[in-house]
Amino acid sequence: MQLMKASWIEVEKYLQTSKAIVIPIGSVEQHGPNGLLGTDALCPEIIAHRAAEQADILVGPTFNVGCAQHHLGFAGTITLRPSTMIAAIQDWTASLRRHGFERIYWLNGHGGNIPTINAAFSEVYAELSFANTPPVPALQLKLQNWWQLAGVSELCNEIYPVGHGMHATASEVAVTYAGYPDAQKQVEMTPKIAPLGEISHAYAYRQSFPDGRIGSDPSQACVEDGQRIIEFAAKALIEEFSSFSAR
Repeated sequence: MQLMKASWIEVEKYLQTSKAIVIPIGSVEQHGPNGLLGTDALCPEIIAHRAAEQADILVGPTFNVGCAQHHLGFAGTITLRPSTMIAAIQDWTASLRRHGFERIYWLNGHGGNIPTINAAFSEVYAELSFANTPPVPALQLKLQNWWQLAGVSELCNEIYPVGHGMHATASEVAVTYAGYPDAQKQVEMTPKIAPLGEISHAYAYRQSFPDGRIGSDPSQACVEDGQRIIEFAAKALIEEFSSFSAR
């Protein structure tokens, strides 16, 4: 079930049997010449929605803008300051707790979000710790990156043994193409596999990696590969979320 497509009555009924929810969280940032700007938000969203089709899982709205300041040298990128993102995660969490949710599982699609999400979790727990009474309802927050779900990284490297890369990877582009096949883009990559290296701020990024890719050849991506990854990741998510929600 998707919260955005449910009525409040349906959510209230869901809470009678489960206190857990999945929140896809990602970013709006460049993903090379053929990658969609929404890739890091779309990947966890697509996987979470597929899991919800197969199991009794409630998926919340996607937190689709994250911390992507280092991508601002490329048109279309949108970013939040870490302090803004932390405050927003706190408010999302407080809203869900208000209704009785006790387990909030954040399925992340952007590595650059990880420090800020963890900082937000620390702020939430600190607020609860400073309170004079134990938190009611109880609360557990979990961060999981979709590519780190059990077996997913191994599968992606098996499908793309050469040129999978670090950013604008073939696997993430494939997942978005499977979710939105009408958005596929055919672009010649030069060089075929992008160089590797470190990133810092937006100006250095654009200078070092002029087309946005890092170590990858996303021209390999196709719908069929994406479908395979989605199905595998959705099953892994169902298993992990079921364990988390039962605690």
